[in-house]
Amino acid sequence: MFETSPDLSVNTVAEIVRVALAPVFLLSGIGAFLNVLASRLSRIVDRSRQIEPLLLSSRGTEHDRWIADLRILDRRMSLISWATGLSVLSAILTCLVVILLFAANLIRTHLGTEIAWLFMASMVAIGTAFAVFLVETTVAARAVRVRSELLQHQAEES
Repeated sequence: MFETSPDLSVNTVAEIVRVALAPVFLLSGIGAFLNVLASRLSRIVDRSRQIEPLLLSSRGTEHDRWIADLRILDRRMSLISWATGLSVLSAILTCLVVILLFAANLIRTHLGTEIAWLFMASMVAIGTAFAVFLVETTVAARAVRVRSELLQHQAEES
């Protein structure tokens, strides 16, 4: 089944590297996306830490508003965590694609079907991560509303 080849030519290795470049660029894009997710998560955590003392010192409708804000932030953190997990899964699957591209050539076996399935799984994972990110940004946009009492507030004349 496996036919080992101890001496790969430079041309063969160069061809494998050329084929593996597309998944490597994909890894770069996933890394940039993970950076965006980490940044958003950091801002959400910072905002929740700002709200906690305000919540503890509030009463009545103000207390209810802070609770609602924290619930939204908690939902957003959950969505960002899912998007991050799916993105990392996609990166791992993409790494496996690159490894199998080299392994298939080194051991002279046919792994084309497995490589294709792994790449498709990677695309499904990153596509789902993008969809979850879209949901998170939608939740965030809906949460950023100016309260009607502020819009109707009149300055007291002295």
